Amino acid sequence: MTTVARSSRLSGFYQMSVAERVAIVARWADLTPEEVNLLHNGLGVAQADKMVENVVGRYALPLGIGANFLVNGKEYLIPMVVEEPSVVAAVSYAAKLARTGGGFLAGSTPPVMIAQVQLLGVADMAAAEAAILAARAELLALADTSPSITARGGGPVDIEVRRLPVTPTAPMLVVHLLFDTRDAMGANAVNTAAEAIAPVLERLSGGRALLRILSNLTDRRRAWAEVTIPAAAFSTIDFAGADVIEGIAHANAFAVADPYRAATHNKGILNGIDAVAIATGNDWRAIEAGAHAYAARDGQYRALTDWRVVSGAGSEGRGAPSAELSLYGRLELPLAVGTVGGATRAHPAAQVALKILGVSGAQELAEVMAAVGLAQNLAAIRALATEGIQRGHMALHARQMAVAAGAQGEAVDRIAAQLIAERQIRVERARELLVSG
Repeated sequence: MTTVARSSRLSGFYQMSVAERVAIVARWADLTPEEVNLLHNGLGVAQADKMVENVVGRYALPLGIGANFLVNGKEYLIPMVVEEPSVVAAVSYAAKLARTGGGFLAGSTPPVMIAQVQLLGVADMAAAEAAILAARAELLALADTSPSITARGGGPVDIEVRRLPVTPTAPMLVVHLLFDTRDAMGANAVNTAAEAIAPVLERLSGGRALLRILSNLTDRRRAWAEVTIPAAAFSTIDFAGADVIEGIAHANAFAVADPYRAATHNKGILNGIDAVAIATGNDWRAIEAGAHAYAARDGQYRALTDWRVVSGAGSEGRGAPSAELSLYGRLELPLAVGTVGGATRAHPAAQVALKILGVSGAQELAEVMAAVGLAQNLAAIRALATEGIQRGHMALHARQMAVAAGAQGEAVDRIAAQLIAERQIRVERARELLVSG
């Protein structure tokens, strides 16, 4: 099968039939007929029974494609698993806006995870800390427990010690093992390494090791994305572009200053990131835990993004300086994701999703996910700062109401259109329209 020209700019993609969309994606990723079938029937009950306990069936969610993404000069189609209307449409729209400024720039740190060993009953914390740091080489050698990760250039890289003299129960000494997991998410490898060094830490500290577990605040394993978009790209019949980007900057400032707003603001970011994590078999709960903890790292919970109005390309942007206004945005957060091991390889549809995405490894995946999160946030606060979030969201929600009422085929669109026209997005009204024909 011949791969099509690599452009993720898919005009009218949402108006196509499912079969037409599948054909485009299959050509894009050079999918085999068997892989196309996995998009529809990816996980069998027998496979599910081997993944978790007490299996009685499968639970399906929609798998959509985020279009129009240009990240670091590379075109991407984004597999997204999500049940909430408007998420896929929103990121695709925002990615289209981003193209007017050259797309997203993204980067990441090396994929270093943190394992924690909790030590209790340490009589002399200063002496214990000195002994542990002096034994760094021995500890790192013991922690080198994953031959596959070591073969890829990863493995344990450092030891840190933290004193917690005041806790709700007793003083504690906590040892951090920093571990480069390469393309793995790395939870199992990191936990195994923590177990391996615990007995030596007990000997060195004179204390007792209790918890030996990774941290989901993976602040050594971060990804970021940024974008600069000219104000003109936001202009519509109803809104001037300069006014729109000023509103977006004010909306972000609200989320920086107020944790009540920040919680919803950051949830919108994770709408996009989680959808990619689920599609690729990654742990979205770990991602959310790390993101929310990182958002409160200075003692107040804040927005994870920075949106502001700049002149022309701005000091952070690209292109020649000019007097024109632009919107600059940046998102940075912990992102521990993998492309090998775990559900990423156990779930056949996740493998197909990774093939569609076409990433070379975990760091590239994290960078693309950061761009998706930034795009989702841009779409949400642009809507909030202009016509309001409900207009577009409820239009898509009307289709769900029609389906919930029992509509099928062409009746879904007909009833949804009537619900929108009447401004009654309710399943009861959808049932009435279905009965009346």
